[in-house]
Amino acid sequence: MEDKTMMKNTLKYFALAAVLVAGASSCEKFLNRPSEDSFTTAQFYQNDAQIEQGINYLYNSPWYDVIRFFIYGSETMCGNVYQGQNAYSTLTVNGTDQDLKNMAYSLWAVNAQCNTVIHNIQSATGSASEAVKNRCIGEVLAWKAMTYFFLVRTFGDVPIIHDNTEIIKEATYNEVYKVQKADVYDYIILTLEKAMELLPKNAYINQKDRIDYYAAEALLAKVYLTKAGVTGSLNQDDLAAAARYAKDVIDNSGRTLTPKYSDIFRMKPEQYQQTGEELFTWHWQASEKVWTSQNSIQCDVGLVGFSETGSLWGDWKGPSIDLQEAFGVTAVGDPSQRVDTDDRRQATIMLFGDQFDYFWTDKGGFDFYRFFYDETYCPSGLESNASNKTFGCATGANYVKHLYGDVYDHKTAYNVEPEGMYNALPTHILRLGDIYLVYAEAAFLTGNTADALTYVNKIRERAHAKPLTSVTYEDIWKERRLELALEGDRWYDYVRRSYYDVDACIADLKAQHRSTWKGDGTNYDTVCKNYVTDAQGNYVGPGARPWEGNLITYNPTEELTNVVPSMFTIPFPTEDVVMNPNVGSTAEAIHVDVRETYSYDF
Repeated sequence: MEDKTMMKNTLKYFALAAVLVAGASSCEKFLNRPSEDSFTTAQFYQNDAQIEQGINYLYNSPWYDVIRFFIYGSETMCGNVYQGQNAYSTLTVNGTDQDLKNMAYSLWAVNAQCNTVIHNIQSATGSASEAVKNRCIGEVLAWKAMTYFFLVRTFGDVPIIHDNTEIIKEATYNEVYKVQKADVYDYIILTLEKAMELLPKNAYINQKDRIDYYAAEALLAKVYLTKAGVTGSLNQDDLAAAARYAKDVIDNSGRTLTPKYSDIFRMKPEQYQQTGEELFTWHWQASEKVWTSQNSIQCDVGLVGFSETGSLWGDWKGPSIDLQEAFGVTAVGDPSQRVDTDDRRQATIMLFGDQFDYFWTDKGGFDFYRFFYDETYCPSGLESNASNKTFGCATGANYVKHLYGDVYDHKTAYNVEPEGMYNALPTHILRLGDIYLVYAEAAFLTGNTADALTYVNKIRERAHAKPLTSVTYEDIWKERRLELALEGDRWYDYVRRSYYDVDACIADLKAQHRSTWKGDGTNYDTVCKNYVTDAQGNYVGPGARPWEGNLITYNPTEELTNVVPSMFTIPFPTEDVVMNPNVGSTAEAIHVDVRETYSYDF
């Protein structure tokens, strides 16, 4: 067995053990860390190759249980995704929600493992060079900062676990206090500043798997934009810092926007990821079949029957009607008359009538007419639970992002066949398109409307959308939604805006069309089927019969009517609060002078 695989298994088994003992000391989740046995310390981290291998798993495994909250829990809360009437759609998620608990424990695991890996690298006594050790510590610190960025935007005030060793030694893990979120943002900034000190510049352009100085700086820009409103009003110094750091990334990193928007989310990184648009990315692998190191999102969001591997169950959830309308399309209209004014729509939302040349490439592309109603193209029995294919999502739409296609598509890209919940499609969590819009927003809020307009239009130009002639804050707000839809970001836009303008957030959410077509989509399915089949039900093709859009009407029963400011902060898992009341929703957070209290003295 290779060293890397052995190390991944060691870490995963330790993480599993921590979960199993949760009932005894749940708040130890804050301290979940790799085992410090003889393998990870005495035999590893001894040379440059081992140092790099020792941090590779931080790009995938510890993040695995974040996925379900990140991809569709948060996207449902913000109104981009419909997945039925549940706690996410009503903004009433509580501490017993399993996906929330998994995410929280996973984030604390990442933080603790980052702390331990840094300790192990510093303690290494082999031949590893200082340059490689420093670079790898810089990457680890960047991931630690990203972890806290997720934590503070999700839970608000959170504990700061700077170093696990002393807390474990003193057994004070159930006595930690929440720290005020403004101080947590200062801690993230401190962590990123040290990461940037250690990371090289321009080191990883055309390489898909590492964080460099400019990736960390990009995150720093977004952190400053978020922190700017945390005290209840916008801080101009923070906005200026956000603009400055974002502009430096744009001007000096050597990265450029991927020319074709849909290519950002495709496989074949050597073909599609050459511009360096990806800044922080979870890099999954499917070859070793090691649980948690793989991507399984297609299973959660893909159509039943979309891949021969089976294990797809995502056709009942999909992009909301409100998101469709934001792109200027509607499922009510005749597909033959649909006009897309933005490339991002079809790269994000799959609607009846869409065709994709990058899915099912062995079949000449994926045809969303034929998939449902042409048995010669996609037999109903392709999967055991696909015997009666209908539009599972009552919004008439399905995901495009996070799909890789069929087995042939994956094997062609990676020379590895996917199996069930194992695929290698990367998941981008911070990319250059976001930073263009971070700069546009910070520039606008500091009075530089000319640059704000320029950089919004650069994003729109890539999508072949009509350029704006002037720009407002609401234009930028909408542009972020269109650019980053289904990428786990929109809910956090609401969170940061709620810091200083909660009324606008509440009004925005209440105005959304978050419900379905009447009949739970049955009418929609009937209209689509009639459009492509003859009177005997045989598939003929589009236009076989007239489009009957008048039969599709909206069902407004699932709109948001009760939104209050507290809903923008999600409670800690219940087990954590039981074991440590200091992290409860009503517990007072403490103020910490971050730069007096913490340091990275290396």
